[in-house]
Amino acid sequence: MPRTTDITLPDLTGKRALVTGASDGIGFQITRRLAGAGAEIVMPVRNRDKGEAAAKRIRAEVPGARLDIRSMDLSSLASIDALVDKLTDDGRPIHVMINNAGVMTPPSRQTTTDGFELQLGTNHLGHFRLVTGLLPLLRDGHAQVTSQLSLAANYNAVNWDDMNWEKRYDGAKAYSSSKIALGLFALELQRRSDAGAWGIRSNLSHPGISPTNLLSAQPHMGRNQDTTSVKIIRLLSRRGILLGTPESAAMPALLAATSPDARGGHLYGPRGPMRLGGAPAEQKMYSRLTDAADAQRVWELSERLTRTTTS
Repeated sequence: MPRTTDITLPDLTGKRALVTGASDGIGFQITRRLAGAGAEIVMPVRNRDKGEAAAKRIRAEVPGARLDIRSMDLSSLASIDALVDKLTDDGRPIHVMINNAGVMTPPSRQTTTDGFELQLGTNHLGHFRLVTGLLPLLRDGHAQVTSQLSLAANYNAVNWDDMNWEKRYDGAKAYSSSKIALGLFALELQRRSDAGAWGIRSNLSHPGISPTNLLSAQPHMGRNQDTTSVKIIRLLSRRGILLGTPESAAMPALLAATSPDARGGHLYGPRGPMRLGGAPAEQKMYSRLTDAADAQRVWELSERLTRTTTS
C-alpha cells in the first residue's frame, strides 16, 4: 500500500464550511485541506487556545486561510445552542459540514453536562442538535453534510433499551452504539432532505485506522496514559504497514463532502486491505445502517432525549 494517498479538491472559494474537531488529528487535516481549496471554515472548539494554535499552523501553510474560531462544547446542549444562535444571527449559508469530532472508550462511564452517557452525548446527540439547529443555513447552502463514523459502526448494535448505559457500562460497545446512531441519523437526514426537497446531501465516511488522539492519554476522561492500542497503531503507521496516517485518514471525509460525484446516503472510506488505510472510495454500507425504520427511530428518539423539535 502506498505510504500516502491524496485527492484533488474542487475550488471552494466562496464556500463556508463547518468542521467539528478541527483543532486536532483528522479534523485538523480536513480543515487544512479545505482552507487550501479556498473555503472559509468555521472551527467550533472546546479549547480556544488549542483552536488558535491549530489555526496558526494552518495559516503558516496556507497564507490568507479564512478560519473562524468559535467556542462550542459538543457535550453541552446549551453550548451548541449558543453557537447555533450566533451562526443564525450571521445569516450566512453553510455549504459543507463535516461532523468529525468524537470521544472514544472512556475507562469508566461518564456523562455530559446534560446527563447523557459521554459517547452518546458527544458523538451522536451533540451532532444531532448542531445539525438540526443549523438546518435553515444548511438548506440555504444546499449543503454537503458528511458524518464521520468508525469501523466500530459495523460491530455491535444500538443499545435501544439502555441508550445511556446506566445498567451495565461497556465502553467499546457504547462507542459502537454512538457511531451507529450517528450513521442512522445521517441517512435519515438524507431521506428527509429528499422528501422535503431541502437540497441537502448527507452521507457517511470512515477514516480507517490512523494514529490520532482518540486512544491516547485523556486525563479529563480518566485515561492517564496512552493505551497499548494507540502505541501499536503509531508504530504500524510510521512503518507504512496496513494503516493510514492522519493525512490519508482525512481523505474519505474530504471526498464525501466535496466531490461532485459523492452521493447522498452512501459510505466512503479507505479501500486498502480490511479498509484500514489507502485511497478513499465508495464502500458497501455497513449492515447496522441499512434499516430505514431504525434510522427513523434514532431521529425520533434523539428528538425526545434532547427535547428538540425538527418539524
